[in-house]
Amino acid sequence: MNKIPLAGKTLEELKTIVSELGMPSFTAKQISEWVYKKRAFSIDEMTNISVKNRALLNENYEIGRTLPVQTNESEDGTKKYLFKTESGHFIETVYIPEEDRATLCVSSQVGCKMGCLFCMTGKQGFIAQLTANEIMNQIMSVPEAEKLTNLVFMGMGEPFDNTLAMLRTLEILTADYGYAWSPRRITVSSIGLIPGMKVFLEKSNCHLAISLHSPFSQERLQLMPIEKTYPLSKVLDELRKHDFSKQRRVSFEYILFDGVNDTMRHAVELVKILRGIDCRVNLIRFHAIPEVDLKSSSAEKMTFFRDYLTNNGVTSTIRRSRGEDIFAACGMLSTLEKEKDQAPELI
Repeated sequence: MNKIPLAGKTLEELKTIVSELGMPSFTAKQISEWVYKKRAFSIDEMTNISVKNRALLNENYEIGRTLPVQTNESEDGTKKYLFKTESGHFIETVYIPEEDRATLCVSSQVGCKMGCLFCMTGKQGFIAQLTANEIMNQIMSVPEAEKLTNLVFMGMGEPFDNTLAMLRTLEILTADYGYAWSPRRITVSSIGLIPGMKVFLEKSNCHLAISLHSPFSQERLQLMPIEKTYPLSKVLDELRKHDFSKQRRVSFEYILFDGVNDTMRHAVELVKILRGIDCRVNLIRFHAIPEVDLKSSSAEKMTFFRDYLTNNGVTSTIRRSRGEDIFAACGMLSTLEKEKDQAPELI
């Protein structure tokens, strides 16, 4: 029988576990200390818990941490880690070091249902939801875990299609019994699944990033099928109900595709539809993926686009491109590993 992981459990869930095992209630807090603050790998390391109770825990539980199975390092210092899930699938986690911060980009699903044209993960199709344990394990088990200053849910999958596991993870990261991080250190990125986004905005104070990519509905639909179910106009209507002028931020991700969404017409419309929302637009260079006939805009076009937005009241930045030499585009490395894993053996 597979043991149940403790990493990924909230304090309330740990209290239920120790109660069912007949342990003192304070044992739950001790377990959370060992799992989230001392980052133990084994229940046997929990030396302030009695030998008897450790043995009880060991019968059906484990910490639930696994190390990456593969590491690729870029010339710019970016590292992509490949983790294998309990079900044998592969997910990607990217570590991005900068002068004043160390950011980890984590995955929330194996594959993705959303089918965005420009996304390699979407081409895998949806395979599985990640559990809170599998999300937390990425954060706890990269070699740079102690160095992390920021976290972004921008890896494989759509976080708001796995809302419960994502929210459980956010609780652990921000609660006193867990990592006790400020919500300002965490950004969750979505293509705009309104039901999950509404729950997130109500139950969390973490930052939000929305993948936009075109201000025109029909053009966005060609890039992102979600536009049919949850159009951008409805997403923006929902965002206007919230105050982003204080600690919490909302930003918009905008990949610039040459000749597709990088014209003056797009810039003008973008300023128009974002009017009244206190936000930032992050312009992103496209990392080419196989079998997709899209190219990144030139540096000159990106600079023009940024300057037009900023000069017209929408703060805009060009995000530095990282890790292209190690397949840093989400889904590329895991797709390669999946294909290798499924390839027939040659005799």
